[in-house]
Parts: sequence; C-alpha cells; structure tokens
Amino acid sequence: MDRRTRRRAETQAEILGIALEVMAEEGVGGLSLATVARRLGVRPPSLYKYFPSRHAVYDALFKVGQEGYLAAVRGPGEPGLRGMGASLEAGARWIMDNQVLAQLLFWRPVPGFTPSPESYAPALAIHEHFATLIGDAVERGELHPDAAGEEGLALAASLIAGVISQQLANQPGATYEEGAFTRLVPRLAAVFAAVYPPP
Repeated sequence: MDRRTRRRAETQAEILGIALEVMAEEGVGGLSLATVARRLGVRPPSLYKYFPSRHAVYDALFKVGQEGYLAAVRGPGEPGLRGMGASLEAGARWIMDNQVLAQLLFWRPVPGFTPSPESYAPALAIHEHFATLIGDAVERGELHPDAAGEEGLALAASLIAGVISQQLANQPGATYEEGAFTRLVPRLAAVFAAVYPPP
C-alpha cells in the first residue's frame, strides 16, 4: 500500500469513528455529515472525496460491524451445540460492547438504507456459521434434523435477537454480566435443543 492509499484509508477510518460518535449522541438515524465534517476540521464537500453520501458512510459502518460480529461468533471455534452456545454468547458480548453498530446491523434504524452486497456478505457468512454449527449438532446426535432447516435457523436467530432486544430496550447501560436479559444467553442453546430434541 503506497503512502497516498494508506493516508486515504486512515482518513476514512477517522471519518467512520467520528460518525459512530455522532450516532451515539444523536441516534443512529441522526447522522449528519456536516457534523462529521466540522469535527474532522474540514468543509462538508471535502467528505465526499471519501464517501459520496450519508448512506455510503452507513454502508461502510455496516460492513465494519458485520465483520466484527462475524469474528466474534467464529472466535470460540467449538463444534456442535456447545459451539452454538459459545458463539451466541460471544456475539451477545460483542453487541453489548458495540451497541451503536449493533443497532445499524440488526434493527433498521435508518429509513431507506439498504446495505450493498459487499457489505452484506459477512452477514451471509454469519448465517452460514450458525447453519454449520447446527448441522454439526444434528450429526453428533444433539439435535433433531429439523433444527437444520430454515425454520430452525430462523428460531435460533430469533432467540438471540429477542434477548438482546429486551436487554438494549430495558438496560442499555448495563454490561453483559450485569444485564437481566443477557444472563439468559447461556441458556439459549438448551432452549433450542428443547424445541428440537434428538430423535
């Protein structure tokens, strides 16, 4: 990477960091590029050299967030039902540590924003990761084969989304350990197994 390319990447990262600060203060949908430019110390048109629109900033943040969440859920590296539980917990911890990004990723707070295929690709990898864990659990005799179908995958996603939604709605300032709802996350794999017990 040459010096000019490196400097451009550094400026883009700085813009995204400031954008996250603004979103934390004003709400995810309240991002103003004029505010970002002022904090960066440039005139608003100068931002367009790096991001052509507000939605382009959201798109870049969406990609960063999905990549971070993907790395978190892949981190435990354990197989089967145990791996599913560990991945759910790792993902929940990431969300609690990255609440602004998590809102952009999972709750559609920006009217009209749709992530680009490139930015959405890590989300497909996340889906595949959990599909692989559930499929492995089926092969190990830990779950019924129906768990690996689309309905089973949808239920798995809904279990964690429901717990995290409740946590962020009721105790957004709590840590993962303090949360009244996040403390339920370690039980989710067992709940899923109760719905799809092995034959």
